Amino acid sequence: MIESFQTTFAVPMTCDGCVKDISSALSKLEGVKKVDANLKDQLVFIEGTAPPSSIVSTIQATGRDAILRGSGTSNSSAVCILETHSNAVSNKVRGLARMVQVSSNLTLVDLTINGLAPGKYWATVREAGDISQGATSTGGIWEALKTTVLGSDAPKEPRGVFGTVDVDDKGRGNVFLDRPLAVWEMIGRSMVVSKTREGPFRQEDPDTLVGVIARSAGVWDNDKQVCSCSGKNVWQERQEQVAQGMV
Repeated sequence: MIESFQTTFAVPMTCDGCVKDISSALSKLEGVKKVDANLKDQLVFIEGTAPPSSIVSTIQATGRDAILRGSGTSNSSAVCILETHSNAVSNKVRGLARMVQVSSNLTLVDLTINGLAPGKYWATVREAGDISQGATSTGGIWEALKTTVLGSDAPKEPRGVFGTVDVDDKGRGNVFLDRPLAVWEMIGRSMVVSKTREGPFRQEDPDTLVGVIARSAGVWDNDKQVCSCSGKNVWQERQEQVAQGMV
C-alpha cells in the first residue's frame, strides 16, 4: 500500500475562480486528501495517493493544463524522453517518463506511451546510459545480478524492473508505478520500454523505446526554463509533448 505523498503541479491560473474550479475538481478525485492552490505562484500542491496522470487529466477537464513539477525539494525529480532508434520512423519520440521522489526510498514513475503497436510492454532501467545503438547498447537490467536475498533461496526482483504498461489499439498507454529507490541512483542510466523484459533488442525495432534518465528541475528550481541549452520554458516544452500525444 502506497503511503500518502505530496506532489506539485504548475497550472496557469488567472483568478480565484480558477483556484475554486481546480480545487473542487481535485477534491473529488479518488486518492486526493488535500489540495492547496497558490494563485500567485501558479502552483497546486496535492497530498494523497492519486497518480500524477489522473491529476493532470482532472485539471485538464477544467479547461486548464498542468505540468508535474516535483515534490518541492531539490534533486527529487527526473525525466526520460523515450525514442525509437528505427530509421523507418519519422516521429521518433514515443514516450515520456516523469519521476518524482516523495520519500527517502520511494520514487513515483508516471509513464506515458504513444504510437506503439498494441500489447504489453516492459519498462526497465538498464546498467548503462549508452544509447548510441539504441537499446542494444544499454547493457543488462540494473542490479540484475543481485537476485537473491541473503540467507534465502527466494528470488529477488531487480530494482531495474519497473513493471509493465498496456498499449491500446490507438497506440497509447499510461501507467503509474512506484519503486523503492532514490532519483539520484538512476541519473545517467537508461530506460528501455520493449515487449521483452531481458532483450536482446534490435536497433531497427520501432516498438522498442529507449532514453537516458536526466535530472529535472525541482519545483523551486529553474521554474522559468527547462534547461539552459534549449532556452525553452516549461510551457513551450509542454506544447511539444501534447502535440506528440503525451499527457
